[in-house]
Amino acid sequence: MLKAILARFRQGHRTMAYPESPQPLPPRFRGLPVFDLSRCVEGCNICSEACPYSAISSSDSLSLDMGKCLFCGDCASACPKDAISFSTDACLASRTREGLSVTTAEKYHPAKALEGELLRLFGRSLKLREVSAGGCNACEADTNVLSTIGWDLGRFGIQFVASPRHADGMFVTGPVSENMLAALLDTYKAIPEPKLVIVAGACAINGGPFKDHAEVHNGADGFVPVDLYIPGCPPSPLTILDGLLRLIGSIK
Repeated sequence: MLKAILARFRQGHRTMAYPESPQPLPPRFRGLPVFDLSRCVEGCNICSEACPYSAISSSDSLSLDMGKCLFCGDCASACPKDAISFSTDACLASRTREGLSVTTAEKYHPAKALEGELLRLFGRSLKLREVSAGGCNACEADTNVLSTIGWDLGRFGIQFVASPRHADGMFVTGPVSENMLAALLDTYKAIPEPKLVIVAGACAINGGPFKDHAEVHNGADGFVPVDLYIPGCPPSPLTILDGLLRLIGSIK
């Protein structure tokens, strides 16, 4: 026992300080997309043509839909002028599907907090039931990281629970395969009112790489009302944490 106590003292504090202090990310991390208009050639369309999932459009101004984006970087690699890049900003979550669009016309605004009674109920205690609706397990793995000592999600009053009847909301990953649709709807029905729905990852938002496959339903928001969208393939644990904290008002 004494050896264990001494070892713990030597290890020191290992839980990250976020959001009080910024969390450093590696230079190769692909976060919020950035457009450089001074470099962009109007009508070029090379970036939109290079995107394998049609996440970039260039009708009036350049726009990248992070709900479709897999953050593969093909657009940035294809652009001969380096007009598009991916920053290390992991604050990507949005309260609305439309809010996931990054454009050249305005600054991107991350998710806002719940309002009124919902914030009073869930601002200090939020219990979530996860539904893995046919995903590859990458989003689930990055979500599980949040329960480790380095992240300690529970210190914010946020926990994942085993039963939907003990939950305040549903956390969905995966493209919602045909075989998981009934489970998704049954879980949502079992959660008592009022309840929240959070979708994490490109699959849960838009179908991801499985979009329009005969056996998937291109995400969850066609079946349940969504309160928070967390993009990525998979989203970084920091992106998930930041989105959840913004939802409950811990980050303004």
